[in-house]
Amino acid sequence: MDRRINVNIGAQRFDRIREEHSFYIDKTGLIKEWWESGSDVTLITRPRRFGKTLNMSMIECFFSNAYAGRSDLFEGLSIWEEKSPDGDYQYRQLQGTFPVIFMSFANIKATSYETMEYKISEELTKLYAKHRYLLEGDLLSPQEKEYYETIRPGMSGKIAAGAVNFMTGFLQRYYGKDVMILLDEYDTPMQEAWLSGYWDQAVEFFRGLFNSTFKTNSHIYRGLITGITRISKESIFSDLNNLKVVTTTSDKYASYFGFSEEEVFAALDAMDLGHEKQGVKRWYDGFTFGTHTDIYNPWSITSFIETNGIYDTYWADTSGNGLVNSLIQKGDSDIKQTMENIIQGGSFQTILDEQIVFGQLEYDTGAVWSLLLAAGYLKVVNVEYMKPESTPDPAAEGDIRYTLSLTNFEVRKMFRKMIKGWFGGTARTAYNDFIKALLLDDRKAMNRYMNKVALATFSSFDTGNKPSEYTEPERFYHGFVLGLMVDLADRYSITSNRESGFGRYDVMLEPLNEKDDAIILEFKVHDPDDEKTLDETVRNALEQIEEKQYSTSLEAKGIAPGRIRKYGFAFRGKECKIG
Repeated sequence: MDRRINVNIGAQRFDRIREEHSFYIDKTGLIKEWWESGSDVTLITRPRRFGKTLNMSMIECFFSNAYAGRSDLFEGLSIWEEKSPDGDYQYRQLQGTFPVIFMSFANIKATSYETMEYKISEELTKLYAKHRYLLEGDLLSPQEKEYYETIRPGMSGKIAAGAVNFMTGFLQRYYGKDVMILLDEYDTPMQEAWLSGYWDQAVEFFRGLFNSTFKTNSHIYRGLITGITRISKESIFSDLNNLKVVTTTSDKYASYFGFSEEEVFAALDAMDLGHEKQGVKRWYDGFTFGTHTDIYNPWSITSFIETNGIYDTYWADTSGNGLVNSLIQKGDSDIKQTMENIIQGGSFQTILDEQIVFGQLEYDTGAVWSLLLAAGYLKVVNVEYMKPESTPDPAAEGDIRYTLSLTNFEVRKMFRKMIKGWFGGTARTAYNDFIKALLLDDRKAMNRYMNKVALATFSSFDTGNKPSEYTEPERFYHGFVLGLMVDLADRYSITSNRESGFGRYDVMLEPLNEKDDAIILEFKVHDPDDEKTLDETVRNALEQIEEKQYSTSLEAKGIAPGRIRKYGFAFRGKECKIG
């Protein structure tokens, strides 16, 4: 490996990488391990840009009879040197010997069910067009040939659901051998369905498609599915009893997706970037699969090498953050407070169910953390198996408690950028002006600009279950606190909902240098039964700061009372009053 080697960022076709002698780290050991597993159908979940599609292409090139005689693609790689106990190169005999169907749902992104169904029909049409040689001769009956011609863009969902099953049967008859089916990014259309509001329709369609393709298909030899999330079996895999699931917390196949630290450092040395090892580790290390730690994202590493050592949020800035952004922005106070902690380098504990139930994402924080872990934004720091002596709750026995944190510096920067985006567009100027007014203790300006910010952004924090005017604005102001943490990180240590004095304050800004004042913010929602005006709500918030002695922890650190500013924020719908 040297500077003359082509670094092809995001390359997904194994044959082209090998033919063009591009940068490649040998992952062909996956072929051996998957083959020897004996599993009928395997689902492997990994974050995006972790080599799933490239590995699927590699498996296609190895097993597909379309690549028969292409030993050149594998010579010099580990799979080509594998020997049986009696000394035979057993895997060389397997290369190019199976009919293979390889499909990807990576581009099935639609805002409506009808569009999604149409895009699926297009993918199936491509599959059938690729094998039109099957229509020659008498292999297919007249009725089967007539069916073949019904596979076209816009076909009904019922026809589409059985199309792969029928094609498998045709190929088995033609080649006299059962078929391997590879399906990449199976869950992309499901995530889009949840975001766009047609989840139930999508579930019904995919349940039928997957059952027909992988369960009731008598001509399938092996099936391999990849995606980011493990969607609950009850949703779309309810009939698939032969499914082997390998998630990010499993040791199986752990070394075949992503780069190990040894592989990364060797690549840096070979590309004359060895002096950047510690910087690369700080920015891009941190992914964990099972007990395998120090795993790096291939997209970031190849991008870093291709740019000759420029640090950037390469992986985090690639497409696909819409679902995560929506879940955190619209999430409740628990989600936002946890984000406040981990975005500043902390960790938290939770009990996870790795099966993602999309219908629970709006109200189950555990489902949100499961999704973020599967997507690669969180990493496992520690695993604790709940035993009777470790929990006072008998019902928790047998649960697995995970300690999680943000994956690495790149992910932290991505979240900071995402949070800044919450107050972008028309709200950005007003938001920046509010920050300036807060630092200058200009209450009049604070009121003016805070109301502009709330008016422009309040509804974007709403879950949509009821109008924003009547929603407790807790989601908004915890999002607002995250914004403060991001924008004032160079001047303040910002915490929320912590104990001080005789209670728990809402927000505390502790200055990092002596020239700045400390700031305490208390938020209150206007109660029309007890408070006639917003001014009264503000007074109650300020009285609570004094009664609960929230400034105690600041004074204990040597900050004089005269350097502690206190503000009460009163909310009534989108209207805000600060005093």
